[in-house]
Amino acid sequence: MQSSAKRNKIALKRLLPWLDVLAVFLWGILFCKYWLTGQLQLLIHPNYFPLAAITGIFLLFIAGLKSGQIYQEKQKKIVLSSIDPIEHITIFPVGWGSSLLIITAILGLIISPQVLTSQAAIQRGIGESLPLLREQTQLFRTNTNSEDRSIVDWVRTLNTYPEPDAYTGQKAKFSGFVVHLEGLPDNYIVLSRFIITCCAVDAYPVGIPIKLTQNRNNYPADTWLNVEGTTITETLLSNSQNSDDRAENKRQLVLSASSIVKIPTPSNPYDYAKN
Repeated sequence: MQSSAKRNKIALKRLLPWLDVLAVFLWGILFCKYWLTGQLQLLIHPNYFPLAAITGIFLLFIAGLKSGQIYQEKQKKIVLSSIDPIEHITIFPVGWGSSLLIITAILGLIISPQVLTSQAAIQRGIGESLPLLREQTQLFRTNTNSEDRSIVDWVRTLNTYPEPDAYTGQKAKFSGFVVHLEGLPDNYIVLSRFIITCCAVDAYPVGIPIKLTQNRNNYPADTWLNVEGTTITETLLSNSQNSDDRAENKRQLVLSASSIVKIPTPSNPYDYAKN
C-alpha cells in the first residue's frame, strides 16, 4: 500500500513539469490564434497587436525549450522524483494552477470572442454619451467632408464644437449597430459604436440619434445599419443612468434618415482611441 502511494507520488512529480509545458504551449497557441484570425481587434487596441503576437511566439518557444529539457533529463535517466522541489507558498494545491491555465486556454480556443451588444452599450451609458449642443451659435468650419465622417468622427467634432445650428442641413453617412433607448419616441433609434482605449473591458459606446420614417421595431436592437440622411437639431428626452437623477429634455444632433440599409456585422466593429 505504501509502495503504491510512493509510486503515485513519483508519477505525479513527473507529470507536473508537463502540465506546466502544456499550459504555456496552449496559451501560446491562443495568442497566435487571436493574432492570425484577426480576433485581436475584438479584444485589444491595435497598438498592442505586435506585443500579443510576440508573446504568443515567445510562449511557444518557451514550451518547446522546456519540453526539450524534460526529454533530455528523461534520456539521461535523471529521476525527477529524487529532486526535491523548491518549497514555496501557493494558493492552490500543486498542479492546480497549471490545470486552471490549461482549462482557460482550451475554453479560449473553443469559444470565439463576441462583439459587444446594444445591451452592453446601455449598461455602459450610451444615453449619457450622446453629444449635447449649446444654446448659442458660434460660427466654425472644418476641413472634413460631412459625408466622410464616421459616427466617432461626428461625436468627436460635436464634443469639440457643440454648436446647435452649425451642422443643420449637412449630409451624413455612417454605419453602426441599433440601440433602443427608453424615453425616445418610437420613430427614433440610436446608431452606436464602441471605442476601445486599451481592451474590450474598457470599451465605451458613442452614438447619434436617428430619426426614422417608420417604427423602430422594424430595426431590432444590435442590427447593423448603413444610414444616409441630413442632420437636424431636436429636443429629446435624455435618461440619466442614475436613479436619483430626473430625465430631462436636451437638445441633440439628430440624423434624419433618407436611406437605411441593413449590413452584416463588420469584421472590425470597433473604433479605437487615439493614444
